[in-house]
Amino acid sequence: MSADSLPREMLITADFSELRRSVAAARHAGQIIGCVPTMGALHAGHISLMQQAHAECDFVIATLFVNPTQFGPQEDLQKYPRPFEADCDKCRVAGVDLLFHPSVESIYPPGYSTFVEVEGLTTKWEGAVRPTHFRGVTTVVAKLLNLTQPDKAYFGQKDFQQQAIIRRMCRDLDMPTEIVTCPTVRDPDGLALSSRNAYLNVTERASGLSLYRALCLARDKVRTGEKDLAAIRLAMRAEMEQTPGVAVDYATIADPDSLVELNEPQPRMVALVAARVGPTRLIDNRLIP
Repeated sequence: MSADSLPREMLITADFSELRRSVAAARHAGQIIGCVPTMGALHAGHISLMQQAHAECDFVIATLFVNPTQFGPQEDLQKYPRPFEADCDKCRVAGVDLLFHPSVESIYPPGYSTFVEVEGLTTKWEGAVRPTHFRGVTTVVAKLLNLTQPDKAYFGQKDFQQQAIIRRMCRDLDMPTEIVTCPTVRDPDGLALSSRNAYLNVTERASGLSLYRALCLARDKVRTGEKDLAAIRLAMRAEMEQTPGVAVDYATIADPDSLVELNEPQPRMVALVAARVGPTRLIDNRLIP
């Protein structure tokens, strides 16, 4: 192993003051700071974000925080995987300089009562199915960006609505951080990588591929000249519904900025799908140029 391939030194801290000192030192040195917010259970998709941050920035911060405010009452907060030591190793190899893993009590101290909400974008699709989800996401991301003060923050395209909402939040609140959206990482068969894929058994995983097939179907129909987007939406839903064990939440084609469902084709569109596969909820999307 060459010196360049050895895992680099990485500071691991839960302390706000230590984080701020490190950020101040990097800023004083004129370094470009990148941040990759995560909830841990890291996979190749997360690692790709860290690698892009490492390529574009001088000082890379990864945050690891399982955020309770974005989980609904019947969701999987307690069983969400937390392989902390393995996550630390992955961050080191990916070139992270500082891993910030605050406690729930430090992020949401007793009496905490301030939340950040983005209206409009948060009420449709994922927001309609998970009404409190995005309020939790925007609140914790706003806090993490405030703590880490990055020049750039990296998010995956797989959570398409999330990155659109965070982008709008930063614009509306004049946050100086540039939001960088990185391509979805997939297994060779097309399944989008997700920490929740670990919940799928072999049969459920095979059924989960119906989401990817629905997205490919939408892309192919648009490419071949189909202009009836309502018919394409029905075909997407049918592709998923005919798969055993799949309960569809939505299958649509929308504007990638406003997320408004489209009735007519336009130069840029995004196909969005979500379904419950067995007990596990999966989402996916595909840009359609």
